[in-house]
Amino acid sequence: MPFPRVVKLRQRFPAEHIEDIDQALRQQCDREEIARSIEPGMRVAITAGSRGIAGIDDILRSLVRILKERKASPFIVPAMGSHGGATAEGQVEILESLGVTEESCDAPIRSSMEVVKLGETERGIPVYMDRIASEADGVILVARIKPHTDFRSSLESGLLKMAAIGLGKHEGALTLHAHGVKGIRDYMVEVGEKVLGSGKILFGVGVVEDAYEQTARIEAILPSRIPDRERDLLRESARLMPKLPVSKIDVLFVDRLGKNFSGTGMDTNIIGRFRIPGVEEPSEPEIKYLIVSDLSEQSHGNALGVGLADVTTRRLFEKIDFAATNQNVLTSTFLERAKIPLVAANDREALEIAMRCNWGVEPEDTRFVRIPNTLNLKELYVSENLVDEALSGGNVEIAGDAAEMEFDEEGYLRAFEETEEATETSRVEASYP
Repeated sequence: MPFPRVVKLRQRFPAEHIEDIDQALRQQCDREEIARSIEPGMRVAITAGSRGIAGIDDILRSLVRILKERKASPFIVPAMGSHGGATAEGQVEILESLGVTEESCDAPIRSSMEVVKLGETERGIPVYMDRIASEADGVILVARIKPHTDFRSSLESGLLKMAAIGLGKHEGALTLHAHGVKGIRDYMVEVGEKVLGSGKILFGVGVVEDAYEQTARIEAILPSRIPDRERDLLRESARLMPKLPVSKIDVLFVDRLGKNFSGTGMDTNIIGRFRIPGVEEPSEPEIKYLIVSDLSEQSHGNALGVGLADVTTRRLFEKIDFAATNQNVLTSTFLERAKIPLVAANDREALEIAMRCNWGVEPEDTRFVRIPNTLNLKELYVSENLVDEALSGGNVEIAGDAAEMEFDEEGYLRAFEETEEATETSRVEASYP
């Protein structure tokens, strides 16, 4: 079967990253309303989630240093819902994979899956908090604010979610996910606000990243102001997010699925698929068929998100750890995302399947896009027939000549021409804290 020739493109996105994170964080913590919340002798718990925040080890280390200079005693608590196999040891391992250790942060890590019940919301939803954090004199929330991968709302993924589900550990995650999207969209906010009003939260540190995974905003926010500021920062995050250069695609080929790229394996904001019963799918991008070829090593076999694809390969299938995948999907309750799509022998067969099912379009005329993963969209390949359309957006340039797709002896596409630093060192990210 003839395949379309492809052209390598390079996208340019707004780059607004902060050069000196330590200085920026110090300026935030020096503000009077933030500084007076820290008193000498206080035992302060700092949350560390499973999301791959850029330079999270640097952020935590700076925060620890600031607290110590003010004679407080900081420590780190893993706040990641049910991640790490819902075990204290597993959550410490996730932090280690992010570069967050006692040595790197110069603070002890105290991990437990035990929780205390702080009360209930007006709807009767239980509100939980990590027991160790609850016994501290105060808690500082640290979280990235960005569009959620499951729904659209004015408050999505950020400090409120960290307060409700991250600090709620496995018990909190199960409680909210048991109500489906309503639980993690609506009840999550109510639970988070109860946590913010508990008197245990000193302040939050909200982080916004640009399209290059660099910190664009970092802000210390008092508990009473977190909901309003998070709404503003969510809009800012959406503005800075990367996206595909065309919105109508016959076949999208994703080299790798992975928890280090998105909590859903593939970012639903990029591929335009939620695959949640009762939730309306995004209007764009419009993708007929999605192929995912491989699973990242950092996922440790967790293939949550493979169900977002239509076709996968045997090499990905054989890497799946069903226990890890099932644990994650059962916590989320979104079973569609773990369903196994049609399994092809290799990339060549996967492409032949998708193009054969692309009714009325000759294989060589397929509107084709290939990306390394849904996190790194700086460089990608598109079929020749999409080049002009991609260039029309004004932020794309041609980075190579048109060429035939190249396969290795096993029928897999040649490795994406992107440095390992840009992909393999991407941070482990999970969708359910």
